[in-house]
Amino acid sequence: MIIREMVLADGGAVIDIYNRALRSGHASFQENGGTWSEWDGGHLLHCRYVADDGGGKVLGWAGLSSVSGRCAYAGVAEISVYVDPDFQGQGIGRQLLTALVEGSEQHGIWTLQAGIFPENSGSVALHQKHGFEILCRRHGFGRMTYGSMQGQWRDVLLLERRSKLVGID
Repeated sequence: MIIREMVLADGGAVIDIYNRALRSGHASFQENGGTWSEWDGGHLLHCRYVADDGGGKVLGWAGLSSVSGRCAYAGVAEISVYVDPDFQGQGIGRQLLTALVEGSEQHGIWTLQAGIFPENSGSVALHQKHGFEILCRRHGFGRMTYGSMQGQWRDVLLLERRSKLVGID
């Protein structure tokens, strides 16, 4: 398996993996992954990675989104890491997150944020191993509109990683 830059031809696989992860009900408040155009427009143009099985099959993806259009937050980004449910538990998320952290620092990002449902303990642990810390638990942060938790208000953990290389004086 290799981690490589995402290309346009990966768009269909990225949306497929996103949709399949969303079905778990523990990945996002979003019910469906939308279109490639929507995904593309909602993510920064740099730090877009896929895990490729070596034969062109995409097993997971990672990307960054802006948290604000204000100049003071130019070095702050929200991360997304998704692994094909059929390939979870094989270290793919770890490799994608490593690439995302390294790539973000190369592009001047000093703070990475992640919002994770507390029930997604594997994702929380993965982020903590990469230097993210839990800043707070946002109680009743959003209401689920689908799945087994439809209608329930869900908590979200806010995790953050501050670079030791970028944005230091």
